[in-house]
Amino acid sequence: MEKRSVWTLALTVVAGLTQVNCTSSGLNRVSKAQILGFDWKNCGQPDAPAVLKTLTLSPDPISIPGELTAAASGSTSVELNAPLALNVTLEKEVAGFWVKIPCLEELGSCHYSDACDVLNQLIPPGQDCPEPLHTYGLPCHCPFKAGSYSLPQSDFYLPNMDLPYWLTNGNYRVQGVLGSQGKELGCLKIALSLHSD
Repeated sequence: MEKRSVWTLALTVVAGLTQVNCTSSGLNRVSKAQILGFDWKNCGQPDAPAVLKTLTLSPDPISIPGELTAAASGSTSVELNAPLALNVTLEKEVAGFWVKIPCLEELGSCHYSDACDVLNQLIPPGQDCPEPLHTYGLPCHCPFKAGSYSLPQSDFYLPNMDLPYWLTNGNYRVQGVLGSQGKELGCLKIALSLHSD
């Protein structure tokens, strides 16, 4: 069976967000940053249609700018097509408590009514998918067909990036819930620490 990346959607959104330019309001150029203690887990029901099975990132810490090696696999038992709702909850640890960061300029704890539309804004339809997705024939637009998906170990370069002024050093938790027509399709939790200059 042909394998594709179930987390193509997440990777593509992250890749697009790192391309935000410094002229946008409230963004600061980060000259040097590190991501430490990256961890993930599925948070959906045991029979959730879309699940991430493996995800490995190295090195730890991940340096920005710098090289990143990633591999992933997952599956979906249903076709993922528009409209594909995505609810993101972003929390930061403050004085030992987890505080929800509100949705500011479409970043933070936001509801995206159609993640497929977000992908189309980041990578216009008809344009080749970014590497290494293109090399492995992995899709970066909806629909994502039902089946097993896999990204072999691949190297990425993480450039300098612009971060919102409120995304500062600290411990963060992110939860993303993917849904369609009121039904939860999958859920992923990520934890990490961010340290920047």
